[in-house]
Amino acid sequence: MRAEAQSHVDRIKEALALLRRFLDWDRALRRLDELNARVEDQALWNDPKAAQEVMRERRRLDEAIGATRAIQSEMDDTVELIEMAEAEGDTAMELDGVEALAALAARADHDKIQALLAGEADANDTYIEINSGAGGTESQDWAGMLQRMYTRWAERRGMKVELIDYHAGEQAGIKSATLLVKGENAYGYAKTESGVHRLVRISPYDSAARRHTSFSSVWVYPVIDDNIVVDYNESDLRIDTYRASGAGGQHINTTDSAVRITHIPTGIVVQCQNQRSQHKNKAEAYNQLRARLYERELAIREQAANAENATKTDIGWGHQIRSYVLQPYQLVKDLRTGTTSTAPGDVLDGALDPFMAAALSQRVTGEKVEVEDVD
Repeated sequence: MRAEAQSHVDRIKEALALLRRFLDWDRALRRLDELNARVEDQALWNDPKAAQEVMRERRRLDEAIGATRAIQSEMDDTVELIEMAEAEGDTAMELDGVEALAALAARADHDKIQALLAGEADANDTYIEINSGAGGTESQDWAGMLQRMYTRWAERRGMKVELIDYHAGEQAGIKSATLLVKGENAYGYAKTESGVHRLVRISPYDSAARRHTSFSSVWVYPVIDDNIVVDYNESDLRIDTYRASGAGGQHINTTDSAVRITHIPTGIVVQCQNQRSQHKNKAEAYNQLRARLYERELAIREQAANAENATKTDIGWGHQIRSYVLQPYQLVKDLRTGTTSTAPGDVLDGALDPFMAAALSQRVTGEKVEVEDVD
């Protein structure tokens, strides 16, 4: 078999091995049998919430196992086809087989990413909090770009996006915003975006057309349900109310409906102003606080688990700045992943999907990431 076909086979086998390892293949098969038995039990459907959770887990396991088996079967059939074509001297059929293996390898890589989203909260909905850094209008405009970028990324993937908190910039962009993204694996995909994002471009707000560097922070944390207990003392909280910002109208700028909660021991601050009543804003702010504290606990656990394997030369996303360069003709380059994307019509539109895929792949495979200095 020609070298090109063999390279595709090796790539598929590597992806399949990773899929089986992350699924814990034997345990996954047993668990799927258990879930199938539970679904057939009529008593399960007396509790709609429990039934929904069982069906969700069953569907995910069934899809992962089915996809792995299908890839293995298609690879074996295609390899057999190529070997037959070689024996018969049918070059056209052999080339078709190699193309089929290339497409199968791409599919295996996609399924591998799906399987790697196996973290404790990866399947949950997520909050994405964006804050502009120092730099005034330039940084606020960059934060606004990030907000549009994450919103469009989520919408293209069929997720629902809600604006929880929003503070407009003085001239352009935003000072801060919090998005609630609802969809399968929303947190798993988005969590690699946590950190500081830097943009280098010729500023449209500078009459001298000088190059400016702008910073915005992005923090991602999962939405958690009532089944997860997060402990904190009410005495550690400071609750402030203020008037919501907006275009005006009933309750807007007329009553202190917006709520800000500060967790004093950790310095975590959450706020909400999208609801019309202070009571609802306070409830949503409490949800954000619980999510932030839970995400902090997950980070501590992950850091402890990876401590033994860490070396001084390793570069982790949590310890670096993610950089972008806005080049002529709306060409955006992510200096962390090396991914380049065009953004017709709007800055960074359509750029996030390849960035996130590369970031997730590098995070789970442990590859060293080198960051280019653009200053």
